[in-house]
Amino acid sequence: MGPTSAIVLFAVVWAMVFFIVLPLRMQTQGEAGEVTPGTPSSAPADPQIKRKAFITTLWALPIWAVIAGTILSGAITVRDFDWFNRMATPDLPGDTTHDTDE
Repeated sequence: MGPTSAIVLFAVVWAMVFFIVLPLRMQTQGEAGEVTPGTPSSAPADPQIKRKAFITTLWALPIWAVIAGTILSGAITVRDFDWFNRMATPDLPGDTTHDTDE
């Protein structure tokens, strides 16, 4: 895995964790009793985006480390998910290891 792949993997993990953390401890404007005109009562009263982004980063780093470590160790590869054998190596001309003429 190259540096670009590692960054993309971290971004995907971070986004997934962020969407899990985002609704936690959310209080709506309707629950707080202070609905801002022009907004629905289900809008967050205090979204605390910076705090949730920090919490997301704290959770995403170890999750990313486990996934990246698994990929780098080779314990799980893309071929492990090739259930329909689409990544099989094609027969090359002159290759006698897979003789199809019977």
